[in-house]
Amino acid sequence: MRRWSPPAVPTAVLFDLDGTLLDTAPDMVPALNELCRLHSVPELPYLTARAHVSNGALGLLRVAFPDTDPSQQPDLQQQFLQLYSARLANETRLFPDMEPLLRKLEQQRILWGIVTNKPRQLTEPLLAALGLLERSACTVSGDTLPERKPHPRPILYALEQIAALPEHAIYVGDAPRDIESGRTAGTATIAVRYGYIAPGQDPDAWDADYVVNTPTELSKLIFGYS
Repeated sequence: MRRWSPPAVPTAVLFDLDGTLLDTAPDMVPALNELCRLHSVPELPYLTARAHVSNGALGLLRVAFPDTDPSQQPDLQQQFLQLYSARLANETRLFPDMEPLLRKLEQQRILWGIVTNKPRQLTEPLLAALGLLERSACTVSGDTLPERKPHPRPILYALEQIAALPEHAIYVGDAPRDIESGRTAGTATIAVRYGYIAPGQDPDAWDADYVVNTPTELSKLIFGYS
């Protein structure tokens, strides 16, 4: 069945969180570098760490602590999560021009929601702090289900919660796992270049239906105007 394409109006738009809807790097990177200082390892330059934020705590730790014994990784991860939780929404914000996009979705009664691999203990307090939790029609975190992206189940589950069909929905993300998850679930997919793109990654190679450079371009694509 044909997936959504402009200028059709979608029933629902689902977003990845880190690097797509929210710029969380200004809080995640300082938490990582605080952990580095505690363990007397070199801090990472901001832009180096930023590129890996979409890979979550484990992805960041692999970059900052590449030689760590795997048996020590759970302790490092727990320490990082504690440090990050303490500054969860200090500097994190919606990406520029994302708020007008969300308002327009709401005005046109197009449901929007979030499907992220971020754990619920971080996702929901962060969204609540930014006034987004109640606005989101559905929020699926990395531990809501046994499956995580790139598995399609989190997206399908989100759509079930809001009674939307995949072929009338869009999934927006900044990582290959996002595009794979959306395509397998049957939604249209949009890759965003403004997110946290790891070195060597090219959004044009992810087989997304569309690729955009900014939230403004994303809005124009969704609402079918140039």
